[in-house]
Amino acid sequence: MDVSAQRVLPAKPSDVAAYAMDWRHDHEWTQSITNAELTTEAAYGGFGVGAEITRTAYFLRKRIDYVLRVDEHEPPHLLDMKSVRGPFPMHVTYRFDDHPDGTLAQIRVRGNASGFYRIAGPLLGPMVRANLRKDLRNLEGALT
Repeated sequence: MDVSAQRVLPAKPSDVAAYAMDWRHDHEWTQSITNAELTTEAAYGGFGVGAEITRTAYFLRKRIDYVLRVDEHEPPHLLDMKSVRGPFPMHVTYRFDDHPDGTLAQIRVRGNASGFYRIAGPLLGPMVRANLRKDLRNLEGALT
């Protein structure tokens, strides 16, 4: 699976990134996430490369607990994370680029479903894409 969505948001990339890259807001704008916690700090402390976020989400009515490690953190433009624990391998990338009307916000999710989720494989891409679009609408709403 390799799914992405994008939306132009009427805010500066620095404002979008300050909110969206702060794990404490994950449950406010990201579909299905009920909890997010910084479980490992970056080497220099706080959030950054090497930090790990543990998320709890519900997808297809199943609880998913997974851990994402920050591989790249270049505010206000890039946050790239890979799963280090969870039901299937996942790679999540947030990009926030300058746009004449504010910020071009993009989310990309890559991964391979396993177990129960493999059965739902053909549905996963469209469902994830729909969720990403909702995430971006929610993000816009949170910023305005």
